[in-house]
Amino acid sequence: MTFFKLPSLQRLEGKQIVLASGSPRRKEILSKLGLEFQVVPSTFPETLDKSTFSHAKDYVTETAKQKTLEVFERLQSSQAQPPALVIGADTIVVLGEEILEKPRSVEHAVEILTRLNGKSHYVYTAVCFALPHSTQPEILTFCEETEVVFANSSPELIQAYVDSGEPMDKAGGYGYQGLASFLVSKINGDYYNVVGFPAQKFFEKLNELLENNLI
Repeated sequence: MTFFKLPSLQRLEGKQIVLASGSPRRKEILSKLGLEFQVVPSTFPETLDKSTFSHAKDYVTETAKQKTLEVFERLQSSQAQPPALVIGADTIVVLGEEILEKPRSVEHAVEILTRLNGKSHYVYTAVCFALPHSTQPEILTFCEETEVVFANSSPELIQAYVDSGEPMDKAGGYGYQGLASFLVSKINGDYYNVVGFPAQKFFEKLNELLENNLI
């Protein structure tokens, strides 16, 4: 894999950097920066009540925060020193004001994709940084928004996509990095945000942490 060799990131060499996600896409994107990190998937149950949040951004940000905290606290209690940085993320697909979950069935996948067909919706990915600080970790978050516009696809194409099996484990019932690219006419924003990790904004925020000597 080709990756950046950035002088600023050399300051992280020898430090314990942890990705609190088992997503292969997030691992691949983070690896492109040339970071050395461990993968420790979060066990946070993701059962937050969506109705208690005023906006989808708040919900996804809190979910990312709780995922990250769970891993940070687990590692802190099981090793001599806390990790230097834990990175967590969560991605949601929003149509109107409704957060679209992973399909419960093939029929549900067809229903979701038919609703998205020919319309614009938004993908939000929240990223959380947890750093050691006194008795409690310091938490920093951001949330990135990308607009995704679906083309007017035929029912046959939607059914064929569902039959591929790809939608079943994905929020909103599609994976843009895969066959769903045939259903999308355009995106406005970071491509990697739709995939599940906003690379440009993450690198910008990571540099801020380094410049302020927080890592």
